[in-house]
Amino acid sequence: MNLERHLVELRRKHFELEETINTEQKRPGSSELEIKALKKKKLYIKDRISKVTQGTA
Repeated sequence: MNLERHLVELRRKHFELEETINTEQKRPGSSELEIKALKKKKLYIKDRISKVTQGTA
């Protein structure tokens, strides 16, 4: 996979996670544990994006 395509895919996943987190936070009875796990995954992807853009992936 070329670098640009990989970066686009990571950004897409990051955006989708952000949308999922926002939806879950608005939903009554949502699991805080699940939201924390989603946020952790989103942070991991953000770190990967940062590493790819800095060329240290």
